[in-house]
Amino acid sequence: MSEPTKPATAGSDKPSVLIVGAGAIGSFYGAILKRAGCPVSVVMRSEYDAVVANGIQIESELGDLSYHPDHVYRDGDSPAAAPDYLILCVKVLPGVDRAALIRPWLGDKTRIVLIENGLDIEREIAEAYPQNPIISCLAFIGVSRVGPGQVHHNSYGRLVMGQFPEGVGEDCQTLAGLFDDGGIKVKLTETVVGERWKKCLWNTPFNPLSVLAGGADTDTILDSEGGEDLIRALTEEVIQVAEADGYPMDRDIIDKQIAGTRKMTAYKNSMALDYLNGRPIELDAVLGNVVAIAEQHGVAVPHLNTMLVTLRMRELLKQREAN
Repeated sequence: MSEPTKPATAGSDKPSVLIVGAGAIGSFYGAILKRAGCPVSVVMRSEYDAVVANGIQIESELGDLSYHPDHVYRDGDSPAAAPDYLILCVKVLPGVDRAALIRPWLGDKTRIVLIENGLDIEREIAEAYPQNPIISCLAFIGVSRVGPGQVHHNSYGRLVMGQFPEGVGEDCQTLAGLFDDGGIKVKLTETVVGERWKKCLWNTPFNPLSVLAGGADTDTILDSEGGEDLIRALTEEVIQVAEADGYPMDRDIIDKQIAGTRKMTAYKNSMALDYLNGRPIELDAVLGNVVAIAEQHGVAVPHLNTMLVTLRMRELLKQREAN
């Protein structure tokens, strides 16, 4: 492995970046911005000592993206200075107060960037920090953590990005340009909420269903008797809720999505992997919020609701067994 990228000089004229939630995804996008010349710092928990000693090691199809962050912080530290961009990459889970998590690191002019899964995930942050611009991003990437401070980037990395609740402002354009300088393609969108609905068309049916099926991959889901029909029914319900929420979509997207999924090698999605490894799943962000929006608009979603209630039963059972 080549020598990790050296920290940016103190006189760098590029915006400063702080990654909160520097796991595989946060570390990767931090590396891209580091390659673009930005000062990049990280907030670490369990991997603090490894990152201080060795930096973040990233093997990628883009080359060796390893780098030493400009600062490595623990929870409870005080930042040397408020960042220009704070990038939040933690999972959206019950009991995780994301607004409190980023409070110590924010300045009055810090732009908050969310690279996180799910629908309606911005509102909590927007209500807590109404004066700070919010940039919402969807990541299309294959990346995994392989050891303390060690990441393997498998494929992709494209971002879809827009201001929340809508629009593309100067802050958004600047950040997109930096990612482009670092080697990542960015699609800017005026309606980032609509883009989140599009991603829900795949995530909301496949991710929770994979857990109910014991961690099943995409081939198992689609090849099981009735499996493809169930995916079609779930996707149709998501489309109906999106339409009621103001984001209509063509029905032929269902055929295209299934055909595209069948072309993939058998794939275990992130929720399946979290389930198989005993980690909490992003149930509300991916499924619960869709059902809640359906209720607000009076849209019947019997398949989605059955899946949600069953998974909540499973989570309650786990809690009782743990106690």
